[in-house]
Amino acid sequence: MTLRASSWLFALCLCVEVAMPASSNAEDSKEIDQALLHPLFEDDFACAQHWEGQLEYPGDALGSDCWVTRLIETPSGGSFSRSFLGEGLRNEDWFSWGAAVLAPFDGRVSRIHVNPVVNEPGQLGKPPASMILFEGEGGLRALFAHVADIAVAVGDEVVAGQKVAVVGNNGFGRNPHIHVGAWRGREALQIRFDLRAQGAQRSTDE
Repeated sequence: MTLRASSWLFALCLCVEVAMPASSNAEDSKEIDQALLHPLFEDDFACAQHWEGQLEYPGDALGSDCWVTRLIETPSGGSFSRSFLGEGLRNEDWFSWGAAVLAPFDGRVSRIHVNPVVNEPGQLGKPPASMILFEGEGGLRALFAHVADIAVAVGDEVVAGQKVAVVGNNGFGRNPHIHVGAWRGREALQIRFDLRAQGAQRSTDE
């Protein structure tokens, strides 16, 4: 499958109503605009980012796949960060599984899709994924995909940090995680998570 074909398929997986590529000029050297979002989870987490050109469409382009991490102690008394226990062959082995997913900003829920099929870790599921689309000020949009147990409805107003769902494993995905995409108009935005909000959140937890 070509990159263009796989990108088109991924756009369908997330159910994004977009018909044009996110970038009008692949050689454009303009600095990529950013979207500052509330931290996705209450716990520590890591993300793998989609580099420019990897996926074409808003919601996909410049998106991030994120999962909860924890420190695991070693027999020698050390520790290191992991995202799952054992071999990760059960959804329950993943620290992300069932973790609360937090609203990206103050805004409104404009679209929801539910895929009730739960994937087995390591096995790529079929699209489309369960997703929530948010709209904020100035035309900012953000999409969360692979969610489960959605706690909001279309038209609901949300505030940054509000629980809107939990992490699932559905659609075009292989393991429990959340895909986050952000864009304005047809321009994909590079995602930044608000570290000040994350610090305040963790201080409250402690």
